Amino acid sequence: MFTTFHRRVLTALLISSAFAAFPAVASASHSWGGYHWARTQSPFTLKLGDNVSSAWDASLSDASNDWSTSIVLDTTIVTGGNVSKPRNCRPTGGRVEVCSAKYGNTGWLGLAQIWVGGSHITQGVTKLNDTYFNTATYNTPGWRHLVMCQEIGHTFGLDHQDEGFNNTNLGTCMDYTNNPYGPPSNEHPNQHDYDELDIIYQHLDSTTTVGQTANKMPPAANNTEHTGPPQVGTAQWGKLIRSTNGGRTEVFELDFGGGHKVFTFVIWAEGEE
Repeated sequence: MFTTFHRRVLTALLISSAFAAFPAVASASHSWGGYHWARTQSPFTLKLGDNVSSAWDASLSDASNDWSTSIVLDTTIVTGGNVSKPRNCRPTGGRVEVCSAKYGNTGWLGLAQIWVGGSHITQGVTKLNDTYFNTATYNTPGWRHLVMCQEIGHTFGLDHQDEGFNNTNLGTCMDYTNNPYGPPSNEHPNQHDYDELDIIYQHLDSTTTVGQTANKMPPAANNTEHTGPPQVGTAQWGKLIRSTNGGRTEVFELDFGGGHKVFTFVIWAEGEE
């Protein structure tokens, strides 16, 4: 499953904004609050800014190829906007910045953030914490593929399919696990992920946020630091809006008013939550 394949084929019609589907289409229901990139055409191409070390190159390439299998979106890897200082990992309007760095003993393996205006994603960031990925526990292709794939998936508007760590793998990177290899492997998306993307992006918008370097986010939203543990304070992470599995699965919301928000999904390192 490490090769790219495309499913540019006709699919069953989808019913509109209720997010329901005809019986011929596999059910999927893991949208992240309905947030999505505004776009005027389908499929659309989303740029992934490469700010990762060579240890992550294969995982980033595979994730980009895997998600491009969707019939509604493609991704392309470009030079990142934080190459000289990947630890800062500042967002770039209209695309997703993917960064790896030694963020320290923060407790998290990786995190995904989206900046939204209303229901539309305007920019996104994925951060991968080499402090943990340089250890024997996590320095494996399986963990790197799982976390890279999942965090990028969040920036499209996808939530988890499952948040149990000890149950059988669902065969998707959008599933929490203690063993990415399974079986089945949780290193790549599965059909339900592609079905959910079809549902999220079945409609077209009158405007686009894809590739738009200028957005209406308040300046403070782009200058907020989001690297340390959430206990540092609400000014950094915002409020905790979801916590499951005894705190191993958490989502934070930082509200700047006027419908402008930053959401953060966190993958905790084992024993660090």
